[in-house]
Formats: sequence, C-alpha cells, structure tokens
Amino acid sequence: MALERKSQRPGRRPALLLVDLSHGFTDPNSPLGTECGSVIEANQTLLRYFAAAGWPVFFSTVVYDTESQARVFRARLPALNILQRGSHWVEVDSRLGQPEPWQLIEKHWASAFFGTDLIDRLRAQTADSLVVTGLTTSGCVRATAVDGLQHDYPVFIPREAVGDRTEAVHRANLYDLNAKYVDVVDLTELLGALEGKHGLG
Repeated sequence: MALERKSQRPGRRPALLLVDLSHGFTDPNSPLGTECGSVIEANQTLLRYFAAAGWPVFFSTVVYDTESQARVFRARLPALNILQRGSHWVEVDSRLGQPEPWQLIEKHWASAFFGTDLIDRLRAQTADSLVVTGLTTSGCVRATAVDGLQHDYPVFIPREAVGDRTEAVHRANLYDLNAKYVDVVDLTELLGALEGKHGLG
C-alpha cells in the first residue's frame, strides 16, 4: 500500500542551493563527471529568477586540503581525490557565472549540511524553504535534500535541474525522494508556484 504524502508549497523566502555544479562533476572528462548541458540550462533559469527576486543562493563544492579530510569516503571512492583546492575541478562551472554575490559552501562529504555552516547561513538569511538542484541525484543532491528536510525545511527539486551518471538511477532516486522526503516538480511548475512572491510574476 502506498504511503500517504502531502505536497507542500515554497515559502515567501526560498533559498536556492546548487549542489556540486563544479567542473569535477559537470565535465565528462572528469572521472566524476557527466554530460549535463540541460541541467546547466535549467539552473541558469533558476539563477536569473532568484537574482531578480533577491532571494538567497548558495553553491556547494567538494574540496580537499589534507589527506585526513573525509578519509573513509575518499577510500571508498578514490575519484574524489581529484577535488583538491586550487584545481580546476573544484571551481563552479563557468557557464553559471561567478558565484558572487552568491555564497559558496565548501564541503568534504555528500551533504552540503554535514560539517558546514550552511544551516547557520540559511537562518541568517531567514530562508523558509529550499530548492535543491545539481549533481548527482543519487548522491550529493539526495543527501542534501534529505538533510534539508531533517532541518525542518520544505524541500523542492525541479527535475530538469538535477542529473546523474545513469538515467535509471536518476529516475529511481527522484521517485523515492518524492515519495518520502521532498516535492519533485517540473521546473515550470516550480516557477509558477514562486510567481507573485515578492512582486514576481
């Protein structure tokens, strides 16, 4: 029997969190990367919308300075070792523009919340809901979205703005996230829900 679930709506001050849209994940030449042109385009649309509204925007990137950081995670997935500070791979994809004045969250593990000050920054910005996008759906997007719920934020994932290295895995994780934790919606549906807030629409 299917679980009952109730859809939610974004609040009056949503925050946009772009997870790991760095070259290490957006460049197919990276061992962690995938072809994601359509994901970039969807995020460009969201960035323009949030900038016009004056709502908070955060980028996350995985970056390592020492061998001891996320030791077990990196032993499990050695490709993560390319994500060294100062490398091209940890920089936000240039197609999204410079992350200023948007805020950058540096992380060592999957979730953008774990071991970072993201929750403090969200509270300082009085965010009341989250739009989570980026790469990959089954990994860092999922971990961040679930942690967003666990910090009592309604979380929304526009399906066009996330991606994974395997389409079947991408679809399965969106299905499961929508069933239990977040609202997975079309980008146009999300933008429609945001219309009228703070004079937009």
